[in-house]
Order: sequence, then C-alpha cells, then structure tokens
Amino acid sequence: MKVKIKRAYEAPVKDDGFRILVDRLWPRGLTKEKAQVDLWLKEIGPSNELRQWFGHDPARWEEFRRRYREELADKADLLAEIKQHLKRGPVTLIYSARDEEHNQAVVLQEWLDQPGH
Repeated sequence: MKVKIKRAYEAPVKDDGFRILVDRLWPRGLTKEKAQVDLWLKEIGPSNELRQWFGHDPARWEEFRRRYREELADKADLLAEIKQHLKRGPVTLIYSARDEEHNQAVVLQEWLDQPGH
C-alpha cells in the first residue's frame, strides 16, 4: 500500500487513513483538534542538527536526503511501527514545511515505498 504525504495545514480527509506527524516540532499555530493526527512520531524526524543545517534550502536537498536516509537506517523500530499501520490501511505522513518537494516526509515516503525497506 502506498504511503501518502500531506502538509499539516491542509484539511484532513477520510482518505488520509492513519495520520502520522513526522516532524520533531509541533506545527506552529496548529491545534491538536485541527491537526487530527493519530500519532506524533517525532523521533522519526531528522535530528535537530540535520534539520537546522538543511534549513529547507533546495541547494542542500540531495545531501539532506543522503544524511536523513543514514539516520533512518538506525530507526528500524519506528519504521516498523509505520509499516504495521500500513498493513491495516492507508497512512498519510504529515509534515509542516512550506516546501512540498524538499522535506523529510518526501524522503520517508521514498524509503517506505522502496522494496526491501
């Protein structure tokens, strides 16, 4: 089953299925009621050091992807938790970044959709 990604500020819909927030920080200005997140898996987000280094600079995207994938390699238990939810139905990874193409949810989606992961 394919993993979807969605910005935290977009309205939740039934097709989202199980909604997992994958940011280390709670989205600014968003209430828990409005977010309708089923699970906040903050530990799956990039480390504070990596997040701050990246700063959502598209010029650093490829290096960010490489480093974040290295971090994900050490988070098998958290990835397994996401996969368990995928077995039960649709999963949407929720993120707060403005940039819809350059954020950790994109990398995490790629990782989970890859055979063998």
